[in-house]
Amino acid sequence: MTDQATARFNMIEQQIRTWEVLDPQVLATLNNMPREDFVPEAYRGLAFADIEIPLAEGQQMLSPKIEGRFLQAVQLQPTDKALLIGAGSGYLAALMAQHCAQVTALEIFPALCVQATAALAAHGIQNVQVIEADGHDGFASQSPYDVIVFAASSPVEPEGVRYQLSIGGRMLIVLGQAPVMQATLIQRLAEHSYKQDVLFETSLAEMQYAPQAQAFTF
Repeated sequence: MTDQATARFNMIEQQIRTWEVLDPQVLATLNNMPREDFVPEAYRGLAFADIEIPLAEGQQMLSPKIEGRFLQAVQLQPTDKALLIGAGSGYLAALMAQHCAQVTALEIFPALCVQATAALAAHGIQNVQVIEADGHDGFASQSPYDVIVFAASSPVEPEGVRYQLSIGGRMLIVLGQAPVMQATLIQRLAEHSYKQDVLFETSLAEMQYAPQAQAFTF
């Protein structure tokens, strides 16, 4: 086993499995998609570490355990159309693309759009469309989506994005403010019916232009 294969194996066994990511298809995707190819050159040696790796524009990659937990939580299906808000390095989009028909990945920072597009192309991934756009309120023009994933947190749920889900669709977003935030899964059960579950506690960087909680006034 090569050093990178050993490091990837250890990442999956020691970080991802211990975070209750046990879906065999998700674990296989994490094993097969070379994370190191989506990491900036300067941080290549930390590709499998339990950290948020720095990207351009002051952004970070999600840690491997969060990526695995997100992928497992949304239960992507082969026919699903997904929206990823925050393409970053392109790695999470690459993972999602292995499980669904189409991923639209929004990224507000031009440098990251270029990086993500190049990394996805290098791996021949053709079912991801990277678009330079502000995604804090979703991307209604291509809705509805079966899955929506926010790769950054928001103090409160952005108004209206859940309406971009198809019936049966799932939206994953980390809500709240540091140090404690809640990864929340919102499912659209019917036209006007939604189910909301807190999956786990974590802390992620806040997305650009995230809606802020209203201060109470007395």
